[in-house]
Amino acid sequence: MSEIKEAVGLQPLNLTDGAVRELKKIMEAQNITDDHGLRIGVKGGGCSGFSYSMGFDVKKEKDKVYTINGIKVYMEQAHGIYLLGMEIDWIEGLNNRGFSFNNPNATDTCGCGTSFSA
Repeated sequence: MSEIKEAVGLQPLNLTDGAVRELKKIMEAQNITDDHGLRIGVKGGGCSGFSYSMGFDVKKEKDKVYTINGIKVYMEQAHGIYLLGMEIDWIEGLNNRGFSFNNPNATDTCGCGTSFSA
């Protein structure tokens, strides 16, 4: 468990250039202020047991703060075990448009790509 805590102190996940571009567009369009960061986490639910949560929020007491590719990211340390090594990308295609989550910790995922089990 201490290995995970040490690793989370570094950069727990990656935001691709496409995800960063889209996040910056959203921040500008919604007038997101500097006291907000991108909250990334997990919650119980979804067809595979857990689902990802992502949105702009203010810092909370239990949050670890990271700067990932120029984006301020808030994440509860307890979520690190599920998110360590994950890559978030922005996909823009004919049949699919949105953020995708490539999580090496997921043992199973559902068809929608936003639900997983670990």
